[in-house]
Amino acid sequence: MDAVLGRLAEAMPELENVYRDLHAHPELAYAEYRTAKIVADRLRVDGFDVYDGIGVTGVVGIRRNGDGPTVVLRADMDGLPVEEQTGLDYASTATGLSEKGEVVPLMHACGHDVHVTCLLGAVQVMSAAADRWSGTLVALFQPAEEGRGGARAMIDDGLFDLIGKPDIILGQHVFPTPAGTVGYRSGAILSASDAFDIRVFGRGGHGSQPHSTVDPVVLASSIVMRLQTIVSREIAPADRVALTVGSIQAGSTGNIISDHADLIVSARSFDEGVAERVVASIRRIVEAECLASNSPKPPEFVELVGFKPTINDAESTDRVVQSLRARLGDEAVVEVEPYMGSEDFPEFGRSSGAPYVFWILGGTDPDAYAEAEANGTLDSAIPTNHSPYFAPVIQPTLTTGVTALVAAAMEWLSTNRPPNGREG
Repeated sequence: MDAVLGRLAEAMPELENVYRDLHAHPELAYAEYRTAKIVADRLRVDGFDVYDGIGVTGVVGIRRNGDGPTVVLRADMDGLPVEEQTGLDYASTATGLSEKGEVVPLMHACGHDVHVTCLLGAVQVMSAAADRWSGTLVALFQPAEEGRGGARAMIDDGLFDLIGKPDIILGQHVFPTPAGTVGYRSGAILSASDAFDIRVFGRGGHGSQPHSTVDPVVLASSIVMRLQTIVSREIAPADRVALTVGSIQAGSTGNIISDHADLIVSARSFDEGVAERVVASIRRIVEAECLASNSPKPPEFVELVGFKPTINDAESTDRVVQSLRARLGDEAVVEVEPYMGSEDFPEFGRSSGAPYVFWILGGTDPDAYAEAEANGTLDSAIPTNHSPYFAPVIQPTLTTGVTALVAAAMEWLSTNRPPNGREG
């Protein structure tokens, strides 16, 4: 392991520059052409067979290095329509086109630039020390994680026909936890997420004659209030669920009653059965309120997100944690509570039947985190993912992220490991 990671210090200055460049040039889902080219070019230099355009803009690098298991390391690439306000000298000023064709500001507000850089670093140091491991290393760079189904797009485009069934799939996500640390959990670590764009219908008319209309604003308001009872009255207190109506839009002026209202509703939970019950309840309540309001036609549901919970394989998680502790130290590898955030990373495991492990990479300045924790201001003082102020510190975040990926991969690929034992 030392022979592999010993090359990291030499590689890090260039990787830091790659990170700054990626951060300054975010791209939206399925538009990650610049990022994909950078990735593909570097993979070729490192001796990988490169397959691009998988799932529109996804990139897969394969390094076959003798007999042994197949290990997949995954990073996501897309940015968000957020205007950056970090004040960094490498802050993004980029713009792009939204799904509606509108020009929007762009930012790597979720840290996918960190993920790409760390995976490129892991590929680089492992390729330079190929005599220290045996097997097949797959570097998977996924587009469109931000609710646009990039994992499924790659799978449907023949990903597993290309790489076969892996022995393990590994991934990480930078979070606003202390840089230099890794958070793990066996079992559920991230929640399921279901989101719907719902249109309910009324009968429009003049604001002075509400008796001749069916007001969709009143209908939508009733739906919002009734949806709150799903968590409070239909779900057991021990089952953690978050339900949010994030958007309501109806009408354009005060003296016109609109003929429809649009709601965007999302729900998160850690159990697939609970998630199914919540979704069924959302549909039931919306349909019932439409009927009660004499809506002229049934509501329309458009699924926006349908992520399953991220449930780490127990045995594989134990192996990863032992490797991480051996490289980073016991204090840097901490068990965490499940997060309500969600990912489409589990799609790779569900589709292939391979076990997977996903962990949390800290990205917040440790001193700033400690101060906020001591002051009880973690929720207000530390920017979270998707915030215009979210800016992981470059170090020790990148070094820790590369180290974690390499250590985890080598748990399966090391040539110094007995078949069922620890590294010698």
